[in-house]
Amino acid sequence: CFSEISLLIPKQMMCKDFVYHWKAITHYYIETSDDKAPVTDTNIPSHLEQMLDILTQEERERESGETGPCMEYLLHHKILETLYTLGKADCPPGMKQQVLSFYTKLLGRIRQPLLPHINVHRPVQKLIRLCGEVLAAPTENEEIQFLCTVCAKLKQDPYLVNFFLEVNSGAGLVKEDPCSPDTGQNQNQTPSLVTSTLEAAACQATSPGEASPSPVHSTLPNNDNYNLVSSLLNLTKSPDGRIVVKACEGLMLVVSLPEPAAAKCLTENTELSQLLTDRLAQFYRALPQSMDPLDIETVESVNWGLDVYNLKEDAAAFAGKRALISFLSWLDYCDQLIKEAQKTAAAVLARAVRERFFVAVMEPQLMQTSEVGILTSTALLNRIIRQVTSEALLQETVYFLLGEETGPETLAGITQHPLRHRLIEHCDHLSDEISIMTLRLFEHLLQKPCQHILQNLVLRCLEERNYIENKQQEEREEREHMENGQPHDAVDLEEDPLFSDLSPDNRLSSPDWLSCSPPPSTEHTKPDGKTEVHKIVNSFLCLVPDEAKSSYQVEGTGYDTYLRDAHRQFRDYCGVCQRWDWRSSPKSFEKCNLDSPFFEGHFLKVLFDRMGRILDQPYDVNLQVTSVLSKLSLLPHAHLHEYLLDPYINLAPGCRSLFSVIVRVVGDLMLRTHHIPEFTPKLLLVRKRLLGLEPEGMSVDHVTLLEGVIVLEEFCKELAAIAFVKFHASVSTSPDPLATVHRKQTDE
Repeated sequence: CFSEISLLIPKQMMCKDFVYHWKAITHYYIETSDDKAPVTDTNIPSHLEQMLDILTQEERERESGETGPCMEYLLHHKILETLYTLGKADCPPGMKQQVLSFYTKLLGRIRQPLLPHINVHRPVQKLIRLCGEVLAAPTENEEIQFLCTVCAKLKQDPYLVNFFLEVNSGAGLVKEDPCSPDTGQNQNQTPSLVTSTLEAAACQATSPGEASPSPVHSTLPNNDNYNLVSSLLNLTKSPDGRIVVKACEGLMLVVSLPEPAAAKCLTENTELSQLLTDRLAQFYRALPQSMDPLDIETVESVNWGLDVYNLKEDAAAFAGKRALISFLSWLDYCDQLIKEAQKTAAAVLARAVRERFFVAVMEPQLMQTSEVGILTSTALLNRIIRQVTSEALLQETVYFLLGEETGPETLAGITQHPLRHRLIEHCDHLSDEISIMTLRLFEHLLQKPCQHILQNLVLRCLEERNYIENKQQEEREEREHMENGQPHDAVDLEEDPLFSDLSPDNRLSSPDWLSCSPPPSTEHTKPDGKTEVHKIVNSFLCLVPDEAKSSYQVEGTGYDTYLRDAHRQFRDYCGVCQRWDWRSSPKSFEKCNLDSPFFEGHFLKVLFDRMGRILDQPYDVNLQVTSVLSKLSLLPHAHLHEYLLDPYINLAPGCRSLFSVIVRVVGDLMLRTHHIPEFTPKLLLVRKRLLGLEPEGMSVDHVTLLEGVIVLEEFCKELAAIAFVKFHASVSTSPDPLATVHRKQTDE
C-alpha cells in the first residue's frame, strides 16, 4: 500500500512523488491520441488516489494549520483548475466522475480550511455549475456527494458562502482566469490531446453561451447567481429518489446559513420557493377529490425522505393513501426547511407558500359548495394545521385562514375576509360532518402557539369590556382597590402535590388576570372567609337541576375527575402564553369605552348559537362544540376569563356570556322534561349506553335531548374544574383541590 510505504519516505521525497503522479496524468494527454477509451482503462484514477493519499499523509505529519509543500504545489500550479477543465470536457470518458470524486475527497479528508484559497473556491464554484446540467446523468451520484460536501463545509464556516455568490456582468458570468492552468507540459510542444482538450473546454467555459441558462437552469434575471442552490434544485428533479433526498438535505444546510447576502440571493435569484410551492400543488392535485376524513386524520405521520413505498399495502388500506403520504411528506420538508432557514429567508419562503399554494390551490377548494369537496378539503387543512410547526409558516397559514386584522370586529365587517367568514359559518353547517370537522379545525388552531389566532378570533372583541353594564364600574373599581390586585379569598388553603409543578415559571407574571372573579359583595361573602372560588364552582355545578343529573349514579364521573386534565391543559397553555404580550389584569374601566356597542365576534356568536341548541343537536356535534369552548375557557387572559367563567358579571343589555347561554338552555330543559315520561330512568340508561355499561337494546325516545342533557351536565362540571384550577394557579400557596372538593361535597 502506497500510504504505508510513504511513512518511510522523507518529506522531500513525498513532494517529488506528488509531482510525479500529477505529471503522469498530464503526460497521458500528451502521449495518447485515443480519446475514446474510458478513464477506467487508464492509470488516471490510481494517480489521483495516490495524490490524495500523499496530501492526507502530509497533513497528518505536520502541525495543525500548516500547509505542506505538496499542498503548496497543488495551490500554486492550479491543479484543481486543470482538473475542472478536464472534467468539463469529460476526456477521456468518465473523467468528470473522477474529478468530482477527487474534489469531494479532498474537501472531506483535509482538515485545514481550503475554500478560502482562490485556487480552490474558484474551481469549486466552476465545478458546481457543471452539476445538475443533465438529468439522470451517470455522474449524478458523484455530483450530489460533491455538492453536499461543499454544503457541509459552508455550514462549518458560513462566511465562506460569500465566495459562492457570483455577480453577472453584461457579457455573462465572471470570466475564467486568463492565466492558463498548469498542464505539466512544455508550452513549446506540438499541440496534443491535452492542449486540444484544455482549449476546447476553456473555450466553452468562457463563451457567451455559458452565461445563458440552459433549459434545466433558472431563468431568473441577471443578478447575483447562487449556483450551489441552482445545482441542488436541478438534482431534486432526478428520477432517482436517493439523489432527490440528498439534494433536499443539501438545500436544508444552505438555507440555514446566517449570511444576509446569501439569504437575499436565495430568495430573489433562485427558484427554491417555486420548487417548494409547485411540488406542494402537484402533490395536492394528485389527491382524490373525495377522501374519508378519518383516513386523512389517522394516516401515519411521515417524515420527509423516510416514507417507504408499499403500493399493495397502501392500495389495500384506502384509495389515495400513497398520494396523501407523498403530500404530507413534502409538506413536512417545506415546514422543516422554513424552520431551519435564516429568518428573512424563512419569512419570504413562507409567504410564497401562502400565495402560491394556500391562496392559489387550497382556497378554491375550501370555498366550493360541494359538501363532499368541502369535507375533504377541510380535513386536509386540519391535517396541515396539525403538522405545521415552523413559526413563519404557521403565521402565514393563520393569515391565510383568518386575515391579518386585529382591530375590533363588527357585525357588518364579518365578511371582510371571505375565507374566515366561510370557515366560521361551516361550524354551523347543515352537514353535521362538516360542522364537526370545521370545529375540530378551530380547536387545533386554538392550541397552536400563535397569538394572532386568539386575538383575531376572540380577544379583539373583548378589549373594551363593554359586555359589562356601565353602572358596575364604581363597584368593580372599589373592589379591585380593596383587594389590591390579589383575590381576597387566597387563604385557608392546603397544599397538594398535584399542583406543585405550577411553579412561577409556568405561570403568567401576575395572578391579576383572575382578579375579576367573583365580586365579593356582601351577598356572596361568607363571614368565615371560606374560599370564594367555591361560589363560582357551585354556580356551574348547580346549573343543571338535580332531576336532570345522572352522573352521581355512575361511579367515576364526579366533578373531580376533570381537575387533573384541567390542571395539565392550563399548565400547558400558561407555558405557551407566557411569551405573549397579554394583559395580566383586566383593563381598568376608566380606560374602557363602555358606551361602544358590544359584538361578541363572529366566532363566539356561532359557538354560543350552537351551545344554545345543545338539546337538539347530535351528540358528536355537542362534544365538539363544548370542547372548543373549554379550550377557550382555559386561556389565561383576564377578559376572556371574565367573559366566559365569571357568573357574577352584570351583562350590558343585549349581551350574552357563556354562563347566560347555559342558563337559557337549562330554562328550556326544565320546560321540556315535564313532557317526557320516565325522564330520569331514560337519562340514566342513555348515559350507561354512552359509557358502554349497557348493551344497545330498544330505542329510547327523545335520545337527542337526553344525550344533550348528559353533555350539558359534563360540560358544567368541566367549566367548574377549569375555574377552580385557574383560581388555584393565581394564589401563592398550593391548595389540595381534591380534598377541598370532597369536603365541599360532603358539606352539601
